Amino acid sequence: MTAATTRDVPAENKVSSTPRTTSADKRASLVLAAAIVALNGGLAVVGLWGNFASAAIGASFVLLVLMCERIGRLVPVKGRGIYERTLALGFPLLVLVLWELAADSGFINPTWFPPPSRIGAALWDLSTRYDRFSGTTLLGRPWLMPEAFSKDGWGGVWNLVAESHVFATVARVLVGFVLGAIPGVLVGVVMGLNQTVRLMLDTTLSAIYVLPKIAIFPIVMLMFADPFGEAPKILVVGLSVFILMAINTMAAVRGIDKVYLMAGRNYGAKGWSMLRHVILPGALPVIFSGLRIALGTAMIVIISVEFVRAKQGVGYMTFYYWEVLNPEKMYAGLVVVMILGVLLTYALQWLQRRLMPWQR
Repeated sequence: MTAATTRDVPAENKVSSTPRTTSADKRASLVLAAAIVALNGGLAVVGLWGNFASAAIGASFVLLVLMCERIGRLVPVKGRGIYERTLALGFPLLVLVLWELAADSGFINPTWFPPPSRIGAALWDLSTRYDRFSGTTLLGRPWLMPEAFSKDGWGGVWNLVAESHVFATVARVLVGFVLGAIPGVLVGVVMGLNQTVRLMLDTTLSAIYVLPKIAIFPIVMLMFADPFGEAPKILVVGLSVFILMAINTMAAVRGIDKVYLMAGRNYGAKGWSMLRHVILPGALPVIFSGLRIALGTAMIVIISVEFVRAKQGVGYMTFYYWEVLNPEKMYAGLVVVMILGVLLTYALQWLQRRLMPWQR
């Protein structure tokens, strides 16, 4: 009888405490939301929001995080996916709305910090308008490709593609990324497995790694008969990726758990078999982390190169509209860079899932 009573009490307390906890989370969420409104509204009413903008924004962000955590506790398990996606997309949208309101109210200078609506209109204009001065477009006018194909075949389609700023930047990034990543991974594997090679190359690669890649671009230009062509731009991207991947892959190979190597030897793996079935699969997670960093570095490098030495590309377009004092289109160029970064990262993650099915 006593044992049954002892078992029943925690169950009763658990049932009764769940509504109480839920109610407390609801009240806390409402209190935190009211605190955000009161803080910013009170400062705005007394005319001090501008003087304490940084502190108000920081405090509001902390209160918002606490509020979202409380709301997250109320979300059922089945709705966690929707809640997380809402949180991931809702915060950037909130920032854009606040940016729009700040520009409309005059809190920030809309001339130099145009609201998102004007940036969106500029992005649409760049996507649909042909620049007769430079003979370029943002996307290559894909709506004209069927007509161009019917008239001039694939040559006409290629002419439209070749005038695209996005195509020029993506082509340089992808070619340089592949040319740098493959030898970088191979050299990194050798450095991870062979101490002599590691001692010979590690210091040199570390020294070159810290050099700003835009600073060595003039040296790369001297290596080619056409210093203003595509080859120097692609090579400086490839060099940046190569150094990153060599260092990262070396660390990945050296960080493999010794248990995996022992298990491979016990099953008779050695030489190429050990490399293929144990070392590379064990190092792939870290290698792909390095590839993601290298891809971001490749984007940064090519945009920087296009700033200083290019007549086509998203970096050139962004810098050009800065020179002619057109902030809306300059920001639109930055938006395109961010979109390209997200899309290329998703493509790399898709490849990772295909090459590493055991992580699903």
